[in-house]
Amino acid sequence: MNTEINLEDFHEDILGKAMRGLGIGKNEMAKRLGSEKSDIDEILSGGVNESLIRLMACELNLDTEKLIRSANREWSPAPLEIRGLKQFNLPFGDMLVNVYVIWEQTSKNAWVFDTGPMAHPVLDFIEDEGLKVNAIFLTHTHRDHIACLDELKEKTGNPSVYVHELEALDGCLLITEGFEESSGTLSIQALHTHGHALGGITYIIDGLESPVAIVGDAIFAGSMGGGMVSYEDALRTNREKIMTLSGETILCPGHGPMTTVQEEKKNNPFFPELR
Repeated sequence: MNTEINLEDFHEDILGKAMRGLGIGKNEMAKRLGSEKSDIDEILSGGVNESLIRLMACELNLDTEKLIRSANREWSPAPLEIRGLKQFNLPFGDMLVNVYVIWEQTSKNAWVFDTGPMAHPVLDFIEDEGLKVNAIFLTHTHRDHIACLDELKEKTGNPSVYVHELEALDGCLLITEGFEESSGTLSIQALHTHGHALGGITYIIDGLESPVAIVGDAIFAGSMGGGMVSYEDALRTNREKIMTLSGETILCPGHGPMTTVQEEKKNNPFFPELR
């Protein structure tokens, strides 16, 4: 369950990501709004001034009401628990990173998504549940998501490791959008959701109680990973490939709690056109 996992981002993070993505600095934002740079600094440090937040949201094409709910800490996704899916929320420096294990109930064959910073919690769970890891799937290769890849691979019997061809790693199998695989009742399909990372992948899994999408840092609950490569591409691929999934699809992000497409349509400020 994700009851104890805090949101990754609040209004200050969302505004900061949008400003960086659009190339709007603090001085420029203050000039546009007829305010002082110190006022912008305060908002970006977590201060809550609803009228100024609304003005900033309009300049950045963010949903004002969703952003105000974020600023007032009025929303977090409903707790989620699904049989055959385990979320690990593990420390990496001053952040927390998610790892997911999905398994087929009859065969106990399992897939691991990203590795996070430490292998032992994942390995302990795999042993306790009697699982056999058939494959490791990487959403992208930022260090926090692959820090213990070599150890996890070695200690799970050297399963195949899959990564997008634009982020090739030694010893990994290179895939592109459209890649498909199956294991018993489970099936997986890869979508290229780039923008945060050059080779960012979302993995769509069918065969559990609900459809699941392992989205990496493309989407966070109430936010997104930001366009480290391309803000425009990040927004576009999120809109076209994640937010068009069925509303009950469980989204498993690289940081923060799990959420659903329906929750994000109602609460994610980056998508003002969705409800």
